Amino acid sequence: MEQNILDCVIVGSGPSGFTAAIYAARADLKPELYTGLEPGGQLTTTTEVDNFPGYPAGITGPEMMMDLQKQAERFDTKVHYEMITKAEFSKENGGVHKLYAGNKEILAKTVIISTGATAKYLGLDDEKKYAGGGVSACATCDGFFYRGKDVVVVGAGDTAAEEATYLAKLTRKVTMLVRKDVFRASKAMIHRVENTPNIEVKFNHELIGIEGENSLVERALIINNQTQEKSTVDVEGIFIAIGHKPNTDIFAGQIDLDENGYIATEKGSTRTNLPGVFAAGDVQDHIYRQAITAAGSGCMAAMDAEKYLAELH
Repeated sequence: MEQNILDCVIVGSGPSGFTAAIYAARADLKPELYTGLEPGGQLTTTTEVDNFPGYPAGITGPEMMMDLQKQAERFDTKVHYEMITKAEFSKENGGVHKLYAGNKEILAKTVIISTGATAKYLGLDDEKKYAGGGVSACATCDGFFYRGKDVVVVGAGDTAAEEATYLAKLTRKVTMLVRKDVFRASKAMIHRVENTPNIEVKFNHELIGIEGENSLVERALIINNQTQEKSTVDVEGIFIAIGHKPNTDIFAGQIDLDENGYIATEKGSTRTNLPGVFAAGDVQDHIYRQAITAAGSGCMAAMDAEKYLAELH
């Protein structure tokens, strides 16, 4: 039996994946989308989304992703609750790409990768316990909820410095916990931290636990890793800013990645180094990392895929 070659397969189901599906479906590419292990992506771990245009009263992350999915399905996107475990990309213009969901082989003329990135956590049990109750990995997403309150930022790089200075504008006080005795951040970011009066930096300190009633953060338990002295900081929010890991393991070795493992795309487009393979959302964007920018690049990827297919004929 001859296997069906699909026009467009989308790998991943966050804002970029579903937006790509909406655009690809409306262009009659009959896309099929594979959700992966976390249908809806990172947004499903966010409670309130207040900064996505079109939701004046705000919306929860899971509800928003369901809305996007329904919209994609309305135009006949086929959604598979399966994970792509392996990819064999063609290097030929007009070549057929092979994807595998377990033993199932999927053939496609174009592939849109929107597998996202996963925030790195410290690995404390308390992080899971207080997720959504004061523990966050995104200051621009959740900082607003801590207006006038005290928060902790964990991390030493540019991400941590940026989150701390952003939060300092909204909160009463930011305590930064830096594991070593120096920042890893760039000089410009360090100056910004040092020139912000309501940021206190604790070098050689680590977060070892979180306390609070009803799964809401009230205190951070910290340790000085030089003296082993333990102490607590009264806070209502704890931001883990130790970086993200792009979900690109299964594509490594076939597709060009940058030094941090993000997919490299041509400037001003979603094209990768392989013909017919496009990347959208946080898997190729480590700068903005917002639902709205991910959705925008999903739209771009579908349009790039449509143009690629049109030029083959």
